[in-house]
Amino acid sequence: MKSGFVSIVGRPNVGKSTLLNTILETKLAITSDKAGTTRNIIQGVYEDENSQIIFVDTPGIHKPIHKLGNILNRKAYSTMENVDLILFLVDVETGIGKGDLFILDRIQEEKLPIILVLNKVDRIPKEKLLEMIMKYKDLYDFQEIFPISALKNDNVDALITTIKNYLPNDGKIFEDDTFTNISTNFYISEIIREKVLRKTRQEVPHSVTCVVEKKIEQKDKVIIQATIIVDRESIKKIIVGKNASMLKSIGTDARLDLEEYFSKKVYLDLFVKVIENWRDQEKYLKELGIDDSED
Repeated sequence: MKSGFVSIVGRPNVGKSTLLNTILETKLAITSDKAGTTRNIIQGVYEDENSQIIFVDTPGIHKPIHKLGNILNRKAYSTMENVDLILFLVDVETGIGKGDLFILDRIQEEKLPIILVLNKVDRIPKEKLLEMIMKYKDLYDFQEIFPISALKNDNVDALITTIKNYLPNDGKIFEDDTFTNISTNFYISEIIREKVLRKTRQEVPHSVTCVVEKKIEQKDKVIIQATIIVDRESIKKIIVGKNASMLKSIGTDARLDLEEYFSKKVYLDLFVKVIENWRDQEKYLKELGIDDSED
């Protein structure tokens, strides 16, 4: 059986999490149009009759301007250790820029096979795509250059077939029914954070954190209490909104996703807490048994 680890790397917003979700046919990693949406290393296990592929979604690599940016970059770099193949994702709408070239220089150091994945091909004319392929093949000796649309699930199956060619015949790495490395509480908190980022657009920075304070799972329902942590009172006001309208909207959207995940009724109570200092935030998370800087 073909098996191995495949790291998905690229700039923020090129579609790494969308690709992972499409491959796994479920919503595992959250998505938004903000840089820094993915903040943790998420593994998703794809399995069919002749292969088991562990895909590793990474934070987008970017020039850091604060501590969180450095943490995200370190996490992304760490996923390239001990993998069998790297998928280097590029957004064809924006093309390869300085940020992509920076990442390419970094991943070349790993001496691993690299497949250049040109994502969002549904958004450009075919003639332009052909020009890009001809141009990019001279940048580096990629094993393959693969055009896809992760969102439209276009050519993704063919990409999986190609990936298998670069994996060893080592048998299963994980036992049957292993799907991901993330916990249920982490998934809940990420779904809430996704709704915050999507609903507030550019008004709220990506550094917002969500934590599950309580989860009671019963036969016919799940009761969840969660806290959204921000570093400024002004951000809290935006998330709460007039007469708590924004917070209610965030809660409604998150609850619908969570009911699909749990396949039962979900009762979700959301709170917003201001903790201005980064170290105080870390202390608060550790008191809850969560180490957000290392997960």
